[in-house]
Amino acid sequence: MARPIETIPSSPTLPEAADAVVIGGGIAGVSAAYHLAKKGHSVALIEKGVIGGEQSSRNWGFCRQQNRDERELPLIKYSLNLWGQLSEEIGADTGFRRTGLLYVTDKQSDLDEWERWATLAQPYQVPSRMLTAEEAQAMTPGCNGKWIGGVHCPTDGRAEPSMAAPALAEAARKLGVTIHQGCAARGLETKAGRVSGVVTEKGTVRTASVLCAGGAWSSMFCRHHGIDLPQAGVRSTVLATTAAPEVIQGALSAPRFVLRRRVDGGYTVAVRGRGVLELTPQGIRYAQKLFPIYLKRRRAGSVKIRIGRSFVAGPEALVSWKLDGVSPFEKIRVLDARPDPMTVNEALTELKAAYPELAGVQAAHTWGGWIDNTPDAIPVIAPVRTLPGFFLATGFSGHGFGIGPAAGRLAADLVAGDPPIVDPAPFRYERLIDGTRLRVGAM
Repeated sequence: MARPIETIPSSPTLPEAADAVVIGGGIAGVSAAYHLAKKGHSVALIEKGVIGGEQSSRNWGFCRQQNRDERELPLIKYSLNLWGQLSEEIGADTGFRRTGLLYVTDKQSDLDEWERWATLAQPYQVPSRMLTAEEAQAMTPGCNGKWIGGVHCPTDGRAEPSMAAPALAEAARKLGVTIHQGCAARGLETKAGRVSGVVTEKGTVRTASVLCAGGAWSSMFCRHHGIDLPQAGVRSTVLATTAAPEVIQGALSAPRFVLRRRVDGGYTVAVRGRGVLELTPQGIRYAQKLFPIYLKRRRAGSVKIRIGRSFVAGPEALVSWKLDGVSPFEKIRVLDARPDPMTVNEALTELKAAYPELAGVQAAHTWGGWIDNTPDAIPVIAPVRTLPGFFLATGFSGHGFGIGPAAGRLAADLVAGDPPIVDPAPFRYERLIDGTRLRVGAM
């Protein structure tokens, strides 16, 4: 079943030069291009596949402060403000609705963790509130689940992953950004020790500033230039249902499923914590650094380990190429991970058991995602100081869609040399390679 995504046209020609080049057309890259253009910079946005084709259109669509790592809270607060005004500002619907986010549980360990988080979040003025068992039941009418409590944030929201990045890309185009889909960035050119251009399959763009927002492909791109970026992917499965009665207006995270109302009248559904970790050369290379996040994901759900095709093909394979030859980015235009049928069936079964009113709902679309993780589950939004002019916005570890608009704005500030919207220190690149003791963030 095909996964729908809004499509937009590409610009007719690749520019010879630009003030900045953004590599990667996901929500963070598109937002960075948009904000750089608002600052008056000429920008070329390079995407090997289609805008929003990979993880930015394959996530749950949550725009949440709740249960987010403390280091990301200033960024998500700024991002929610952007989400709230974005559709009106660009004249296109991103699907954002400030409908709140509800977590419920039948496990005391969840409540204990949420209590700790609520205390941590108080200085940031996040309006989350712990719920009693009675309140949790009252906020899930028609649900058969028996909850011992929950937590609710009324200012969190939801947006449509299939709509948001394309809509923002079109807005960026109106500001002068040129958009080049089906155009892989093969690598960088340098002069006097700093970035001087980007080599693509369709030609070279001269530039002094490059932002790599390549998601799961970022580590491979960096490795080609001798830049070490610890990163590894977990494959996820998500489905969209047929149109169904409204049992919840916003988004719900329950112990055995997650649920988000869609603007098309259906739901996005997944199993919380479920994923597949395929062994790859890149994963093995960074296994020691990534082991703590693997353990945390395994405790949070069920992460299977497999050997698959991604060992020899894809963003974590061990490959080399020349700038005047075909790159791995041209061989896989869109990283289209295969969904797990067992997870799809489990998600639907749990949903129908919880909500009898949804007994007739069916899967309209199913898809797989590829979540690019850093060792501490915190993104890199930073310059790479060993290569002046090169910047990163990557490693969002499964919670980048909600902070995407602000992540792009922060990246644009750094590229432009402007005062950053939030303290960028938690997202610095060097923490991953300089021996900093990393703490795995909330997921």
